[in-house]
Amino acid sequence: MRRSVITGTGSALPGEIVTNTDLEQRLDTSDAWIVERTGIRERRIAPPGVRTSDLAVEAAAAALAAAGRTAADIDLVIVATATPDETFPATATRVQARLGIRRGAAFDVAAVCSGFVYALTVADAMLKTGGFACALVIGAELFSRILDWADRSTAVLFADGAGAVVLEARDEPAGGRGLLAARLHADGRHGDLLHVDGGPGSTGHVGKLRMKGREVFRHAVQNLAEVTDEVLADAGLTAADIDWIVPHQANVRILEATAKKLDLPMSKLIVTVDRHANTSAASVPLALDTAVRDGRIRPGDLLLMEAMGGGFTWGAVLLRY
Repeated sequence: MRRSVITGTGSALPGEIVTNTDLEQRLDTSDAWIVERTGIRERRIAPPGVRTSDLAVEAAAAALAAAGRTAADIDLVIVATATPDETFPATATRVQARLGIRRGAAFDVAAVCSGFVYALTVADAMLKTGGFACALVIGAELFSRILDWADRSTAVLFADGAGAVVLEARDEPAGGRGLLAARLHADGRHGDLLHVDGGPGSTGHVGKLRMKGREVFRHAVQNLAEVTDEVLADAGLTAADIDWIVPHQANVRILEATAKKLDLPMSKLIVTVDRHANTSAASVPLALDTAVRDGRIRPGDLLLMEAMGGGFTWGAVLLRY
């Protein structure tokens, strides 16, 4: 059975740590307020001059090293990002060139916080056709560049980072490793609940992130629980079979509510939101790499990755690591 198998993970974070106490100096907020409502204690913010592609290249290089692969092995590069280097060309082509990859395809996926789940699903489909053999799938963001730093309801939530995986097409037995099921959804009717009010397109001005948090929370819990049920049904498995959930790191309240709805203990969730905050498309691969490198996630574990983002977009991937 031809399956897409994750053979290496990597991540990249800016060096500067910004704590909640640091934010107290520039916002009408407090460490206690932020922790109580979000679970976030610190985040990484990139300095001027750093680009999304810089973090993407660093994360991709780490994933290649972990997989024992080189640029010559890669024939597909997909970067999930809402903060590309430029309007065009695609940030994926910048990454491709800097890594020395000289063949195959490279393109971006724009699904905001769901971007990595979308990109992984697209890569899986392309590998299964036989047209591609080895992919780099990357989530990379510089959300600090689109924040309104006077809006305490959003400025405390988001941060910068990147995560990457090497995804290879392999022949696996029925119970072997690889991506087992994936479901993607979108509902554009709710786009104004989480959006950027400008950009390089027809608006003609640089925009900032705007969010109606209460409404987003309600949709997120319901949508993530439903899409999880869908992928489990597709694979003929139950929530009890899951070894680890690697969720989008939006805030700890959403993580807790999702776990409760699935009747799963929080101990089965990989949680990095306290250290990384919400890094949008980077959050799932960042959390994955963290748990792989600290030894929690091991070969053979059943993983559920799920995310919801602006659009609304949402999705889930079930795979055996």
